Amino acid sequence: MAVVASAPGKVLMTGGYLVLERPNPGIVLSTNARFYAILNPLHDDESATLTAEWMDVMVNSPQMSRETTYRMSLKDFSLHCSSESRNPFVEYAVQYSIAAAYATLDNNKRNQLHKLLSQGMDITILGCNDFYSYRNQIEACKLPLSPESLATLPPFASITFNSGESNAENCKPEVAKTGLGSSAAMTTAVVAALLSYLGVVDLPRTSIIGHRSESSSDLDMVHMIAQTAHCIAQGKVGSGFDVSSAVYGSHRYVRFSPNIISSAQEAVSTRPLDEVIGEVLKGKWDHERTKFSLPPLMNLILGEPGCGGSSSPSMVGAVKKWQKSDPEKAKDTWNKLSEANSALESHFNLLSKLAADNWDSYKTVINCCSIYKSEKWIGQFTEASHLEIVKALLETRDVMLTIRCHMRQMGESAGIPIEPESQTRLLDVTMDTEGILLAGVPGAGGFDAMFAITLSDSNNNLTKAWSSHNVLVLLVREDPRGVSLESHDPRAK
Repeated sequence: MAVVASAPGKVLMTGGYLVLERPNPGIVLSTNARFYAILNPLHDDESATLTAEWMDVMVNSPQMSRETTYRMSLKDFSLHCSSESRNPFVEYAVQYSIAAAYATLDNNKRNQLHKLLSQGMDITILGCNDFYSYRNQIEACKLPLSPESLATLPPFASITFNSGESNAENCKPEVAKTGLGSSAAMTTAVVAALLSYLGVVDLPRTSIIGHRSESSSDLDMVHMIAQTAHCIAQGKVGSGFDVSSAVYGSHRYVRFSPNIISSAQEAVSTRPLDEVIGEVLKGKWDHERTKFSLPPLMNLILGEPGCGGSSSPSMVGAVKKWQKSDPEKAKDTWNKLSEANSALESHFNLLSKLAADNWDSYKTVINCCSIYKSEKWIGQFTEASHLEIVKALLETRDVMLTIRCHMRQMGESAGIPIEPESQTRLLDVTMDTEGILLAGVPGAGGFDAMFAITLSDSNNNLTKAWSSHNVLVLLVREDPRGVSLESHDPRAK
């Protein structure tokens, strides 16, 4: 009776740093890169004992060649690990999901719950290749740095291990990532699989995803448990946009008040876990999400520059330090960024409205602009309906340039490379390519990745431009779907 759940990775297009503080919004796009959690009973029905006070849990991560075994107390939900390798995100997801089941299910369902738990759990976690960097492997095989080379990799390819480790037992996987929020997607997928398996929630399946209610209480429960597990596993209460997009898909996000999780963090050491989680579920979750996705005929493209990674937590720390040391300048930059972020959102919404109101004109303009550089767009049209759309496109570009400018200023003031010079040069080249609406560094910025929004069929133009500058074009695209149940193991596709 396998349950398979999946949750998407994310790209924070606007709201970097600002989204940490209410009520600043961020626009977060979910992607076609998904994490999967496959849950099976570990023992068959016959060997399950209803009086068992312990449960066996096995967690497999084939991409890292890891298998971790636990025993879990069904009295206090404590996990006892008998393996060296541990994954705190999965551990908290398991503990909090099971505690949520005890906190919410009535006595009539407790026997069924206990029987399921006494069978143990076999959890397999798999992440799409897009979450990880395979650039080194492609270069080692002397293949071109292209999406076609990435597409030759087998699905859920193993992650390269450090070759320099002398002690094989302590060999840790060298996990170079692409910044799509793998821990948030993984945590959400595990929570969704567990809550579904235990009969706590009824989640949408992939085939009927378009018909679900945006205010589903079942999705909200997955969100609350996944946020709590993810924050406590990280050891800090972050903004939560990555978990939110993993649950709900693409949207405009305003963070929850941190105290709802920080109070639980303090309580777990002194009170029964199911009581604490029960209070988390009843708490005042004041996050906001508004429907958002890219306008029609626009594509999200990600590139990996190969400049080395950046540490988001240390960059966030540097920005906070700067805010304290120069509050007046920080507030001014913050306000200008906030205004520009809101303007970009408004321009995207306007373009979506123009597409809905006059599809033929919109389609004509987008297709035409996809073969020209932006400086030539306005000269291609004379009709008023076309010019209105072109004007909206050009204003959207200008706003993105303003956002980039303020982000660079913030980085310079805080002494960190939010948009490093190497990225600035690449982004300028990108925005000067045929059919490119805009480009930027996602989230906290740095050297990890860059994104572009392309028009219609202009992806090939961008691939050529980026390849000539040693940027690997990833296979990631926007997919506005959030968490869902899958009909089968993704390895069977």
